[in-house]
Amino acid sequence: MQNKKKRKNKKWLRLRHRIVRNLAWLIIYPYSKIKYGIKIHKFKNQEKRPYLILYNHQTAFDQFFVGMAFNGPIYYIASEDLFSNGFISKLIKYLVAPIPIKKSMTDVKAVIDSKRVAKEGGTIAVAPEGNRTFSGETGYIKPAIAQLAKALNLPIAFYILDGGYGVHPRWSDVVRKGKMECYVSRVIEPDEYNALSNEELYQIICQELQHNECQLDNCYTHKKSAEYLERAMYYCPDCGFSEWESKGEVISCKKCGKQVKYLSTKELIGVNCSFPYRFISEWYNAQCDFVINSDLSHYFNTPIYSDLVTSYSQVIPYKKKIKLAKNIIFSVYGDRYTISNENYNLTIPFDKITAVSVLGRNKLNIYVGSEIYQIKTKNKRFNAVKYMNLYYHAVNIAKGISENGKLLGI
Repeated sequence: MQNKKKRKNKKWLRLRHRIVRNLAWLIIYPYSKIKYGIKIHKFKNQEKRPYLILYNHQTAFDQFFVGMAFNGPIYYIASEDLFSNGFISKLIKYLVAPIPIKKSMTDVKAVIDSKRVAKEGGTIAVAPEGNRTFSGETGYIKPAIAQLAKALNLPIAFYILDGGYGVHPRWSDVVRKGKMECYVSRVIEPDEYNALSNEELYQIICQELQHNECQLDNCYTHKKSAEYLERAMYYCPDCGFSEWESKGEVISCKKCGKQVKYLSTKELIGVNCSFPYRFISEWYNAQCDFVINSDLSHYFNTPIYSDLVTSYSQVIPYKKKIKLAKNIIFSVYGDRYTISNENYNLTIPFDKITAVSVLGRNKLNIYVGSEIYQIKTKNKRFNAVKYMNLYYHAVNIAKGISENGKLLGI
């Protein structure tokens, strides 16, 4: 009983978090300026009070860019995957104490932990998209973010990252030479947003964080500018469901041989063909439209896609990952996933799945009730997005969803 009381009284905010933040700033700030060409506008009106920071998500370094604009430590709401890697996760938790949340699911504990941090005077940051953008546009934001904001009752600081997709798209392994900047665009006080309905606040959040990188602004140069774009794209305007393969600045459809070049301006141009999409966001949206209009009943007996992947693991949240099988064939049908090799066969019907999400560049998490399974591969060209999109389309059909049918997981 005494130990339980001791744990309950243990503070989330620690002096070491401030020390770690200050040391990290000294190292990461000059590195970021050199590596990302970033200009970080300091938030000059912070005063000595905590905030809820809402930011659009573009690069793997976004949390550092946010942290360098504010004084003091920031407590980030982060995916449970960060907390399921043994010693490394324990070290991160000790140094900066992020707030864990189960991705793509409603997590009551994450709300409770956030309220605890806010009550202790901590600043909290979260990317409401829950995912880095694959297309260059701000992704879907869950309405629950408005409820969280009201529960915390902190001033809301909207933080905009601009140019991050040009410098380092989610699907790419390389950072391009270019420019980006980050800044607080607006602050809303509790008195202002508490007078609004949840829906009204939600609309403001969506409007403030809406950002489209797919436009002519700066140039972002690298000799491998198109490499691994196939992690995001699988639709061909001529072939429909297809597969692509990239090399250098060009990506090619493996079915029809169509070649498309990714320019330093972020524009797309056909090499041996005419290509109907000028920017990746247009192509990505067309891909979503194609999936939404696809009849998945044609694929109940034949897989839409199959890939050889390295491992299939069960994630024990906030602890570790247990490998269940390796070198498996992972397939998606119109109503299910299958996982198989010589010694292992498993079928996961879509109606048993709670959610599906893509982590990082191409890891796939499958939530089945209270259990989490992860598909991971050493194949750098693996496209996890298609497996997520097809699942959500099937679920939308089963639920008779039409108005929100365009939501395909990101």
